[in-house]
Amino acid sequence: MFDEKIKELKATIETLSSTIATKTAEVKAALEAEDLETAKALKADVESAKADLATANENLSLFEETLKTGGAENKGGREVPQEELTYREKVKVFISSKGAVVHDGLRFGDTRDEVLISFNDITPTTDGVKKEQTTKVTSTELVTTPIKEVKTVADLKAGVRVHKTNKGSGTYPILKRATSRMHSVEELEKNPALAKPEFDGVDWKVVTYRGAIPISQESIEDADVDLLALIGESVGEIKVNTTNYAIAEVYKTFPAKTVANLDELKKILNVDLDPAYAVGFDATQSFYNILDTLKDGNGRYLLQDSIVSPSGKVALGKNIDVVSDNLLGSPGDAKAFVGDSNRGVLFVDRLEIGLRWADNEIYGQYLQVVMRFDVKKADKKAGFFVTFTP
Repeated sequence: MFDEKIKELKATIETLSSTIATKTAEVKAALEAEDLETAKALKADVESAKADLATANENLSLFEETLKTGGAENKGGREVPQEELTYREKVKVFISSKGAVVHDGLRFGDTRDEVLISFNDITPTTDGVKKEQTTKVTSTELVTTPIKEVKTVADLKAGVRVHKTNKGSGTYPILKRATSRMHSVEELEKNPALAKPEFDGVDWKVVTYRGAIPISQESIEDADVDLLALIGESVGEIKVNTTNYAIAEVYKTFPAKTVANLDELKKILNVDLDPAYAVGFDATQSFYNILDTLKDGNGRYLLQDSIVSPSGKVALGKNIDVVSDNLLGSPGDAKAFVGDSNRGVLFVDRLEIGLRWADNEIYGQYLQVVMRFDVKKADKKAGFFVTFTP
């Protein structure tokens, strides 16, 4: 009985907090429009909601204290463990109330209106896994849940070197490939001097990226939804699009080469790149199409099936990731990064993302996502930016 009542009171408190925040904003808007009558009426609603909130908080404290010290359902007087809100739940309350309710333990960005959360905490669960606190959308007016559009979603970040950090800037040491060798030594002879390992320092500085999430103030007020699950779906797409673009811009800074046939492409793999590199292709659709239609001397297609390559294909024994033409060039451009992306590109991941409310002329307010990372060229000899012009 007590547990159900406590959950009911917490839900009431969350609703009242959200109402107070919304009505307060409406009071401000009415005053700016010099509509004093509406402002007074809204102000009365705010005061009434505050009174109800105070009563609900008092009742909640009473029930929680009774349950803790022993009551009708705890006659033995033993301490009963209390159900604390998870970080995910605290973020949900903060966002729903537009910052009016702040629980202990929340992490913030540069300002108190930007709450930080790990990307893993908002990624929605997959099929077969039960989602927590998920309720059916109840409002027929909710139109902000987007219909998913089919796009190429190869995640280039999966192939590059990722350095996780909680700092804003720094230097990452890249160990140069060893070219020295050992020397034979006679017994009791002095050991010859060995070459010292050489490092290249890659300076990085975390850059802030911002984007809009298609969920507005109205969608939260009009429907009961798993807010962070909705955010997770949108952030997942935004994150891949943003990181792919940043990595692609680094790919374009590698030495450029143009090939007109398969022999010239093989020369890059066999001669121009050191055999120690784990070479692969990050290719546009047009580049992939050229490879897909090439045949060997026996009339067999060059591309072969692979169960380990993300695209399901390998060419010349190398894995291929396929992205849209627009990412590395323009529609119809056959371009690709050919090389070892893990050694060639450094991705500095700030780990956490920020969520905040932003003003909008149409929706009033909408959620804004903030990401922080940097992408730099690491090993300059690890690849080439290749254009195929048959």
